[in-house]
Amino acid sequence: MTIHYVYGNTPCFLHSRKINDTAAENVDALVYGVPWEGGVTWGDYTSCELGPKSMRLASGRYSGFLPELDFIDVFEHLSLGDLGDVTINWNNPEETMHRITDFSKNHIWNQNAFPIALGGDHSITYPIIKGLVEEQGKKVGIIHLDAHYDNMPSHGDDKYARNTPFARLYELDGVRNGSLIHTGIHGPRNKPEAGQFAKEAGAVTITSRDIREAGSIYEMADEIYKQASHDVDVVYLSICSDILDFAFNPGGPPDANGLTSYELLTLIHEFGRKGLVGMDFVEVYPETDVNQFSAHLASNIVLYVLAGVIKNKNQK
Repeated sequence: MTIHYVYGNTPCFLHSRKINDTAAENVDALVYGVPWEGGVTWGDYTSCELGPKSMRLASGRYSGFLPELDFIDVFEHLSLGDLGDVTINWNNPEETMHRITDFSKNHIWNQNAFPIALGGDHSITYPIIKGLVEEQGKKVGIIHLDAHYDNMPSHGDDKYARNTPFARLYELDGVRNGSLIHTGIHGPRNKPEAGQFAKEAGAVTITSRDIREAGSIYEMADEIYKQASHDVDVVYLSICSDILDFAFNPGGPPDANGLTSYELLTLIHEFGRKGLVGMDFVEVYPETDVNQFSAHLASNIVLYVLAGVIKNKNQK
């Protein structure tokens, strides 16, 4: 098997081939990294700008075969390409947001492929969706899987820190706030006003307890997707690693009472099966991820979503 490298000794994600935008039409799904860490809102440096590299390195262990999902082999059904990373400016968060938007407009949303962004911190979601709105002019619903709302107006003077992207998305023409579903919210690291900001914007809150006590994870997936897809053209999926309990996410924020890996993977597979326009996975902290468990998690997450995307296409 030929190994393609995205840079240095870092292989392309999940044995994909290195491509540029002119070749993107020849693949069914696109991976790209956004190696950005802006304002840190708790503790100190988290190293999440190293996330795309760590996830690519870990992905070398995996095939596309998922025996627990009807024995599907993802890569028998679709091809995957790696576009490399968005270039960022460490000295200028606002310019970096513009660069991410321009990249998504010029290399992602103008292609006929399913895009997968590897972060980076959660601030990257806003410029990615902004690029989608500007390029395609579609009304967007968002399934936001996270422990936290990430909807504060700013972090000091920074409007683009990791705890602000959904405040920016509330303001974005093209996003229907009633179809923005804050899913799996839990824990006291949320500020009291965050839930009020979501309510005032018209966004929906579904907590981790709501998911766990719903009875059926499949019925909950149906309900979440039904709300996210109401009166919009497309649904985007954004996953922060801390949607998971820290027992399942050692390389992420220390949040208890989150979902299990089974619950998360089941939900996102169902979302993929129902129809998604793209996704991101953010907030993996390699320097605290001693055994790279959270980096390995990324491959499972992407494969489960893609298995759902394949089933969605087969249903049409």
